[in-house]
Amino acid sequence: MIDFSLTDEQKQLQQLARDFARNEIIPIATEYDQKEELPWQVVEKAHEVGLLNTSVPEHAGGLGLSMIDEVIIGEELAYGCMGIYTILMASELGITPVVVGGTEEQHKRFLAPLLDKPSLAAFALSEPNNGSDAAAMNTTAVLDGDEWVINGTKMWISNGGVAEITVVFATVDKSLGHRGTVAIVVPKDAPGQSYNKIRHKLGQRASLTSELVFEDVRVPKENILGGIGDGFKIAMKTLDKTRIPVAAGSVGIARRALDESLRYARERAAFGRPISEFQAIQFKLAEMSMGVETGRLMALKAAWLVDQGLPHSAESAIAKAYCSEMAFDASNEAIQVHGGYGYVGEYPVEKLLRDVKLNQIYEGTNEIQRVVIARQLLKK
Repeated sequence: MIDFSLTDEQKQLQQLARDFARNEIIPIATEYDQKEELPWQVVEKAHEVGLLNTSVPEHAGGLGLSMIDEVIIGEELAYGCMGIYTILMASELGITPVVVGGTEEQHKRFLAPLLDKPSLAAFALSEPNNGSDAAAMNTTAVLDGDEWVINGTKMWISNGGVAEITVVFATVDKSLGHRGTVAIVVPKDAPGQSYNKIRHKLGQRASLTSELVFEDVRVPKENILGGIGDGFKIAMKTLDKTRIPVAAGSVGIARRALDESLRYARERAAFGRPISEFQAIQFKLAEMSMGVETGRLMALKAAWLVDQGLPHSAESAIAKAYCSEMAFDASNEAIQVHGGYGYVGEYPVEKLLRDVKLNQIYEGTNEIQRVVIARQLLKK
């Protein structure tokens, strides 16, 4: 039987994340958006209360939360600020390839230390010239004795340069295409790494996005996840899972857009009455609510499939594409409800629109999501 209720533990988790967003994220969101800086104190507090690196498996000392749990958390944190949520979400993205492609020994070696102190992980797949074409990587990994030697450049890497570990995807032989790809864990202290912070982003400015440069970076051969040829598969399995938290974050943004619009529509008067009494405004509010409810259900369905160990590529892609586009529309309508005030930073809705645009781009553009969906349809 289908059951839409949350367990007592999930309700507590939801309240924890909601209180964290209200008390720790919302009060500083505008400041760090303007400063374009990562608020490290939020990372520290998230670690303190148990909202950081929640997907580390129990056998490695972590909470091993389910994907549904991550969706519950993600909606609440993104309600506060999508940029700040991306810091935490991107760390889960960096952890996931180790979980799906690594051995239990590697889980303990690479992930357990992330729990000892406030620490982040990163996922380095995209490059300056290939974007979503993950099989066309130029970053190389050459086995030299007992070490992998990595050279190349990665682009658009969330938490890049500050993460304790970065899973780097590279090729051992470009002529082999995806069959020559590898996934290698690179610790922060490995010599030869440098990063350049990407500035002047449209939104999500509190999240650190970087260009990573690897020049003869050497790591032990035991740092490879799986074997040669497994890199592409690990990356795709990772993204199939981590697109779902992007969908959850989009729902959080849409819910915030709705709440801000409801508040403003009740307060703002025109022609002698609150604008909430005008049908044109009511229709906008109704559309936002429809989007929030349907988007949340799709994100939860995709998460449930993951937790059940069932195929979920199409559902993850649907959730990511639908929710991010729905949230963009909701944020755009929220600005319209606010009128001129929505166009300036005095109210938070313009930031919602700037932030959510990236949800349509990272972890595979929404055009790529449609390719994934179509391929799954044609397989049937």
